[in-house]
Amino acid sequence: MTRKIIIDTDPGQDDAVAILLALASPELEVLGITCVAGNVPLALTTLNARKICTLAGRTDIRIFAGCDRPMERALVTAEYVHGKSGLDGIELPEPEMALQKAHGVDFIIETLRAHPPGTVTLCPLGPLTNIATAFARAPDIVERVAEIVLMGGAYFEVGNTTPAAEFNIHVDPQAAKIVFGAGVPLVVMPLDVTHKALTSRARVEAFRALGTPVGQAVAGWTDFFERFDMAKYGSEGAPLHDPCVIAYLLAPDLFRGRHINVEIETVSELTMGMTVADWWGVTDRPANALFMGDLDAAGFFALLSERIARL
Repeated sequence: MTRKIIIDTDPGQDDAVAILLALASPELEVLGITCVAGNVPLALTTLNARKICTLAGRTDIRIFAGCDRPMERALVTAEYVHGKSGLDGIELPEPEMALQKAHGVDFIIETLRAHPPGTVTLCPLGPLTNIATAFARAPDIVERVAEIVLMGGAYFEVGNTTPAAEFNIHVDPQAAKIVFGAGVPLVVMPLDVTHKALTSRARVEAFRALGTPVGQAVAGWTDFFERFDMAKYGSEGAPLHDPCVIAYLLAPDLFRGRHINVEIETVSELTMGMTVADWWGVTDRPANALFMGDLDAAGFFALLSERIARL
């Protein structure tokens, strides 16, 4: 049995690697990819998603444009990390497929209604605007979602965009508050985990050594992407944030975490978008998320390399 998923994304080099990992894995059936404004504006995230699928030889994947701005706030983007295109690092061929005509939010709603309850997993890799908008517009779909596995937030690592907030949650904290409060089973890949999925020179060169266009692209993206984190954190490489979401679907034993309460700060401008994670259980608020805290990095990169080699 394959697991049916919708990938909601704002590519981004690490989003691209996550999409490739999903497309290379027969255990997953990608029902569609919905794009959202985040790392770069929507026109680029939709273009990038189509380029990635073209690179993978999967022009059958349906790609939808979703929301072009957060629910209540001005859009914040991250070209300073991902480059002007969002996929800087290697030239990619132009996409060989068109965007679908339907809006991404409508696709999420219609897909969840069309499938039996509990059979579709949502995989947000960027700001949660599309997911929250779908939940607000069609409350009946909430109970139909099997699970949401997302990249966002932090506990010990706290913020990478502000002192308190991780980028995906910071971009649209109001959307995150809706999603975290919806009652859907949640698995969260925060910075605490993704910062352990670090590239290294050997790991980047292993992708390049595959000798395939996909391997060359992954190596080129990670070469470009890691320069920012190495300068910022003094780390050996860069964290591959978003592939952790897909890796969890394939090999959950690579991850360890706790089922805890996580609330989203939306009132204070000082801490706007903070994921207030009750890691130590000091409140009586009910648990609403499996919040990951550790990762088998060697196993993660072994899985990623083996799957990327298939494309």
